[in-house]
Amino acid sequence: MARYNDEQCRICRREGQKLFLKGDRCYSDKCSVTRRNYAPGQHGQKRTKLSEYGTQLREKQKTKSFYGVGEKQFRGYFDMANSKKGMTGENLLKILESRLDNVVYRLGFGVSRPQSRMLVTHGNVEVNGKKVNIASYLVKPGDVISVREIRRDNPVIKENIENGAKRPVPSWLELDSAKMTGKVLRVVDREEIDLPVEEHLIVELYSK
Repeated sequence: MARYNDEQCRICRREGQKLFLKGDRCYSDKCSVTRRNYAPGQHGQKRTKLSEYGTQLREKQKTKSFYGVGEKQFRGYFDMANSKKGMTGENLLKILESRLDNVVYRLGFGVSRPQSRMLVTHGNVEVNGKKVNIASYLVKPGDVISVREIRRDNPVIKENIENGAKRPVPSWLELDSAKMTGKVLRVVDREEIDLPVEEHLIVELYSK
């Protein structure tokens, strides 16, 4: 899958808001959105009014950037959400939240989603006692996510967990910081997803 390899702060500036792709930097005065609150590029400071399609497209692109998902995979998640009972937009966000790299981030093992994705792909995490190195793995209620025993001396993970108070663990997850273990208690509710996403715009875009 294609990956965005340019400066990640440019993504936040393009969307006009913080996507928290750089961990602690996003909470500091060094954040690019705080310092340069306009789109990147030569014409970034020009104000342009988006069309209806443009607004829907930007919402989709923003959501993809939040979770680090490519177009083909994102469309697959949308089709999966559309086949489930309930509201398609909410189902889509619930599926994205259940990705293993996102859960690792929510538990505080990683300081950002990109870092959490790296921790998973480098074999630092296990689910129900088995190593899983697939960031897109979808967890379900009852699953236990933990740092592998042979990786618990990893200074990055230890520091992230020690500083975890800066970002509280959501109520649909349970964390045992001493054991570096977390558990999925239930499916996340839409109200608990704290990202500024208007999912109905994505549904409208794909419904055309």
